[in-house]
Amino acid sequence: MQLNNSSDVLVTAIIPTRNRPDLLLRAVSSVLAQTLVQLEVVIVIDGADPETSRKFENIDDTRVRVLQLSVAKGGAGARNYGVSQAQGDWIAFLDDDDEWLPTKLEEQVQLARQCDAEWPIISSALIARTPKGEFTYPRRFPSPNEPLSEYLLARNSFTFGEGLIQTSTILAKKKLLQNFPFKEDLPKHQDWDWLLQVHQLPNVKISFVEHPLVVWYVWEMRSTISSRSQWDKSLLWIQNSKHLVTPRAYAAFVMVEIGAQAAKSYEWKAFFYLIREAVQGGKPSLLDWFLYFGIWLVPQDFRRSVKALFQQN
Repeated sequence: MQLNNSSDVLVTAIIPTRNRPDLLLRAVSSVLAQTLVQLEVVIVIDGADPETSRKFENIDDTRVRVLQLSVAKGGAGARNYGVSQAQGDWIAFLDDDDEWLPTKLEEQVQLARQCDAEWPIISSALIARTPKGEFTYPRRFPSPNEPLSEYLLARNSFTFGEGLIQTSTILAKKKLLQNFPFKEDLPKHQDWDWLLQVHQLPNVKISFVEHPLVVWYVWEMRSTISSRSQWDKSLLWIQNSKHLVTPRAYAAFVMVEIGAQAAKSYEWKAFFYLIREAVQGGKPSLLDWFLYFGIWLVPQDFRRSVKALFQQN
């Protein structure tokens, strides 16, 4: 089915991209293969990218629109611009190096329509493809009355992926995203920041399709903003977001998330500094302490091997 006007569009898929035309093609193809046909694809090229522009300028599908930003704004800015240009009442985000399974949008829209909240946000499980194998995340979904900050930022087990809402899984109403856009001045954690902000609003409810609808490609050697160590920027973000998180979530994020970034770069000057920050600003659990010392004192390759072993069992 080819869409010819805005009245045909229910969901707009927004894909920010830069300098990855081959990966982008896979992502776009996964959207066009959706069982939900009332959709459009908005590709936002984030700044100068002649190769991507050339490959996609004459794409032969009226459901696809290519928008070019004259100056790079980063992922948050590109997503916000895509939202402003979207024709659909619903927005779904897809990173250019991920892909959707065919029923992703259909299942999420169905769940959203069953939700009694004015502003439903629908996520799902995903398949993480890594150099160590494939894993299904999240390993659990939020418990009743569990604070969202603890679900996203704190662990109750040793393995990664216990609680997760990844950007490529999110479906939300366009009006919500227009009223509460992603913060464009954040170099990292824009998705967590947005979720924690809007979750404070009345009539917002996060629900999950509890089986995988997204393939998340986690390649350890691929350079991305989220994979580069910027622990000081992560620390500034959580300090500024302290009013949105519980003391447990604050301490866990400082010790486990930021601690892992600093340890990966061998920045030992952060070792005691982060402990002090976690204790003074939050309430670390016994598991947070255990993970923190493991992050710093156990070699990374060994930790990855043990993690892969646990995840496969």
